[in-house]
Amino acid sequence: MSMMKRKQLQTALLYVVLLLATGARAQIAATASHSFTLQQTVEFAEKNNTQVKNALLNLQIQQQQNRGITAAAYPTLTGNIAATKYFDIPVTVFPAGAFGNPQDMPEKFGLKYNSTAALQLQQLLFDGQVFVGLQARKASLDFQTKNIEVTQEAIKANVEKVYYQLVVSKTQVKLLDANIARLEKLEHDTKELYKNGFAEKLDVDKVSVQLTNLKTQKISVLNSIDIGYLGLKTLIGMPSKDALTLTDTLSESQIKDGILTDAQYKYEDRKEYQYAELGKKLNEYNIKRYKLSYLPTVALSGTYAQQAYRHKFNFLESGQWYPASWIGLNISIPLFDGFAKDAKVQQSKLELRQTENNIDNLKRSIDADVEQATLNFKSAVATIDFQKQNMVLAETVYNQTKKKYEVGTGSNIEINAAETDLITAQTNYINALYNAIMAKVDYQKAVGKL
Repeated sequence: MSMMKRKQLQTALLYVVLLLATGARAQIAATASHSFTLQQTVEFAEKNNTQVKNALLNLQIQQQQNRGITAAAYPTLTGNIAATKYFDIPVTVFPAGAFGNPQDMPEKFGLKYNSTAALQLQQLLFDGQVFVGLQARKASLDFQTKNIEVTQEAIKANVEKVYYQLVVSKTQVKLLDANIARLEKLEHDTKELYKNGFAEKLDVDKVSVQLTNLKTQKISVLNSIDIGYLGLKTLIGMPSKDALTLTDTLSESQIKDGILTDAQYKYEDRKEYQYAELGKKLNEYNIKRYKLSYLPTVALSGTYAQQAYRHKFNFLESGQWYPASWIGLNISIPLFDGFAKDAKVQQSKLELRQTENNIDNLKRSIDADVEQATLNFKSAVATIDFQKQNMVLAETVYNQTKKKYEVGTGSNIEINAAETDLITAQTNYINALYNAIMAKVDYQKAVGKL
């Protein structure tokens, strides 16, 4: 390779290295790091989860709708400017005998150009539907606020489950690392026995296969943990490129602590029940609104105007403007509308009955949720204790079997079986922790204490 080509290649490589370094710095700069407790994770979700953000927007939408309802009770002021050109001035006919005329006499009154500038003030004095709308404003805001709380609670339950699943995964990885270290030691010892003629090559291969399987399982677990972190980030509304570290720990005592000390619960503690009750209240306002639509509506109006009449279109020039003003009271009395109002009232009553049916069904559902969650949680806690005892016993059996194998009184089959039993017991313990976390969150949500 010539000197010139060598220099060109070195320059190109340096350019590529610089590009990669620049890209790496840009990627690092674009990635944020977060170390979150469970509470911080929930708070982050309450600000960034799409469902929560939309629920907050629904509250703001309701606030603007309430402003529209309130506006109906305020006076309205309207300005109006009009200009008219008559191609044919309207004719007024005076009957015969008027002004001493022997026959009907048509006369044109007015000028070719007319203009009016007016201000009109209107004030609604009474409208039954507006009156009820004003009463229902707070209930409407409470309804949307409760919807936010229901959404936040659902997100919180899912965040807790995923968060603690990932925390428990750390224990699973530690157990896998301990098993790998144990098998690596066993593999080394078996190779030494083989070199000295006290073991077969098959024994070494069996241990190597087990070790490879464990390492493969660890890769799978780590991949599942990475996917779990991506799922948690998506749930709380965090960019997937951000780094997330979970700082809380989880122990068996935390899972068991104080959950079943008081099995009493009230429907009113459940956010869904509170939400349904507010929906019922809005249904009742709806019935009242349509009933009051049978009453008359009363409105007051007043107008002040300036009018001008010209032979030419020169209103902005000098000339006389003539004032006019009046006040009026309008009473609109509904007499017959083809039973449309009655249909609305009956429809609202039926919708109220539907809401009441849904509330009754929700009570039954809450009863079932609490009973099922209580049974599941008791079972999950008991399973943790059993599986932990079983895991400790399996580890004891394995250690004793390994000692027998090392002194030549145990077989390779026995130690392989003991290793398999230990891994199974550890897996069952991890699954018991997972199930207990799910059961705890479900129980807290069922009794309205999440």
